[in-house]
Amino acid sequence: MEKFDLIIIGGGPGGYEAALEASKKHGMKVALVENRELGGTCLNRGCIPTKTLLHSAEMLYELKAQGETIGLRDFGDISCDMAALNQRKNDVVTQLVSGIGSLMKAGKVAVYKGTGTIIDKGLVRVALNEGGTEDLEAENIMIATGSVPAVPPIPGADSSKVITSDELLDLDHPVDELIIIGGGVIGCEFASVFSALGAKVTIIEALPSIIANLDKELGRSLSMIFKKSRGIDVHTSAMVTSIKEEGEKVICCYTEKGNECEIPGDLILMSVGRRANTEGLFSEESSAAVKAMETDRGKIIVNERYETSVPGIYAIGDVIGGIQLAHVATAEGRCAVAFMNGADAPVDVDCVPSCIYTSPEIASVGISADEAKEKGIDVVSKKYPMSANGKTMLSLQERGFIKVIADKETGKVLGAQMMCARATDMISQFAQAVVNGLTLDDMSRVIYPHPTFSEGIGEAVR
Repeated sequence: MEKFDLIIIGGGPGGYEAALEASKKHGMKVALVENRELGGTCLNRGCIPTKTLLHSAEMLYELKAQGETIGLRDFGDISCDMAALNQRKNDVVTQLVSGIGSLMKAGKVAVYKGTGTIIDKGLVRVALNEGGTEDLEAENIMIATGSVPAVPPIPGADSSKVITSDELLDLDHPVDELIIIGGGVIGCEFASVFSALGAKVTIIEALPSIIANLDKELGRSLSMIFKKSRGIDVHTSAMVTSIKEEGEKVICCYTEKGNECEIPGDLILMSVGRRANTEGLFSEESSAAVKAMETDRGKIIVNERYETSVPGIYAIGDVIGGIQLAHVATAEGRCAVAFMNGADAPVDVDCVPSCIYTSPEIASVGISADEAKEKGIDVVSKKYPMSANGKTMLSLQERGFIKVIADKETGKVLGAQMMCARATDMISQFAQAVVNGLTLDDMSRVIYPHPTFSEGIGEAVR
């Protein structure tokens, strides 16, 4: 039996980054078990492929919608070749997966291709993809198996025309009409992609606002831009009741403001969230303690050290719920490895930047003014409209803003919300401010280069 210091089940950003951290920083002998491609959902079926498609789609949209405005003419009838688009996406993914494989090799991490099942504390049985099984032993085990798309029990949701983000990413033909059930991050990003590619997109969201977990102003502004600039039909406070097929079309039936409504489409994207992936993690051969591992509605429960109810078994990322983001899983994995080795947490997991790759981009970190009010914190809110920013104007960006929240007495930055070009790149400046206790005055002493989008940060904090 092969013996290790740490066995990690799941090769996504939480698992493979934790493997490197354990091996290179703490000198642990590490095994990484993954039954699909290295990189997990983020690299293969999430973050990277969607942003690759979005990059191409936005280029097409800008040329068609803004080409003549910026002096570009007679470039022919530009159209989308879905096969070529997918090939580009696959090439990017393949290159990055190969890079992770090289990192594992350089970091002396043993990679096992197969499904890892926890038999007992310190014992994992791997059902190898190539056949057979192999038992691995370790002092510590980390569960990093991520999540899978959730499909609610809506009548008719089993139609072949109802797909999840996994299937939509492999679509090899154009879509004329796409219905998206769910106006969260995933739904809004796919709405941006397919509307830019020329599809008629409809979003049906049960909550009063799209991206409802973020600042209310962000949801309202994005909904307005979707409707006016992108032609995306947004229905909020709308509850889907059933799905049916009629000929070549699929019909989404929903209630809105007390009215029964129907809308036809070519496909329906089911985008109502994700659930913890624990398939194959336990079996009848697992010990009583492992089978009795504490969970909550499928999510694995952990303590502040990311240790489960079974000593020596840790869990991080989407499988434990919380904020389901790749960079959160990475941070939690690094922290769990540190705790195994008696070290302090290397990152602040309480300050999490959230990013949405719509157009314009949306990013936030820390608390909003509404959250501060609920907590009884007296704050000052500063807002800068990006319509006054030179780089925004010359590049024909959509309307947007930067809003920063600071403690009224001390001036310490408590949070920020951004809706503008490159927001996802710039939000880290505010994350650094929150984590390190910087004030508005601290941030205003920085010289922001001109002409850049980041000048907006300097204007906002002043």
